[in-house]
Amino acid sequence: MIAGIQSAVSGLQAYAIKIANNANNIANVNTEGFKRDRVVLSAQAPQGVKADVEQVSTPGPMVAEQSDQGLVMVEQSNVDLGDEFVDMMINTHGFKANLKTVQATDALMQAVLDIKA
Repeated sequence: MIAGIQSAVSGLQAYAIKIANNANNIANVNTEGFKRDRVVLSAQAPQGVKADVEQVSTPGPMVAEQSDQGLVMVEQSNVDLGDEFVDMMINTHGFKANLKTVQATDALMQAVLDIKA
């Protein structure tokens, strides 16, 4: 039972990182030249999930802005709000699923302790 809790807690931590990453990307959607980050999940031995954050280097759209030297092309953020909101909903569901696992294991352990008492 403890292994199940450890695995679920590892998943909770990984999805918390993913949700925080979504929030950071959304907060910087209007920052010139900002490159979005993405979180890649992988298995971690003996049980659990590892979250690796990596930067997406695709260029953002270029827009012309007026400056002292005339019109200059400025790169915008490469964050797509549509993708970020969909990812955030998926990550929220993943977080809730791991939380339910912790709650179910906790209830099971409580039932075992009640039987033994």
